[in-house]
Amino acid sequence: MTKVFLMTIALLVPAFSFAADAPKTEEQKTLYFLGATISKNLQQFDLTKDETKYIIMGFSETITGKKSRVDESYGPKINQFFMKKREEGAKKEKVKAAGFIKKYLKKNKKAKKFDSGLVYHRTKKGKGKAPKETDTVKVHYHGTTTDGKVFDSSVERKQPSEFPLRAVIPCWTEGLQKMKVGEKGTLLCPSDIAYGDAGRPPTIAPGATLIFEVELLDIIKKEAKAVK
Repeated sequence: MTKVFLMTIALLVPAFSFAADAPKTEEQKTLYFLGATISKNLQQFDLTKDETKYIIMGFSETITGKKSRVDESYGPKINQFFMKKREEGAKKEKVKAAGFIKKYLKKNKKAKKFDSGLVYHRTKKGKGKAPKETDTVKVHYHGTTTDGKVFDSSVERKQPSEFPLRAVIPCWTEGLQKMKVGEKGTLLCPSDIAYGDAGRPPTIAPGATLIFEVELLDIIKKEAKAVK
């Protein structure tokens, strides 16, 4: 019930104008940040104005003491509704991503698409060895969605990352093995070999294809044990 309450608060935002009531105190700023965070979590569901209207109606009528228009039997249907919205969103995202990948391959003739769906485009040749699935690698990367939104970047943090290849998404496990130390390239990761239909809200939408600019800096150690 708490989650539903918080989601409803976030959906109230379009109905009011808060320009004259900007948060000033620390408490107000904390509450503002709470609302902004919840709103980001809801963006994945792509709610329509009509859907938003009924959520606002339920909130406003209940908080003012009016009798509910529906009974408690609709409680379990909330999860069903949002699961359906997530599935619909994932399908739309996959259609959009398919078009993006097609255009990318047409524009970048040297890029190669593999059976898994991975697309790899080498932008700088490496001179070292290629890692194995059991290795741990050191990399710099810059991750974006197909619309250019940055969701993770060791480059921006100015701190390379190290991880076992068995501990990352399948796209990286496969893609990094096609690189040699010193090499730079672009990995296009369809959702099936990334975060699937669930995504990683609020930063990665369900069904999202991800783009990584990657530089393989080093192979830290070989025969690293798989992370369970």
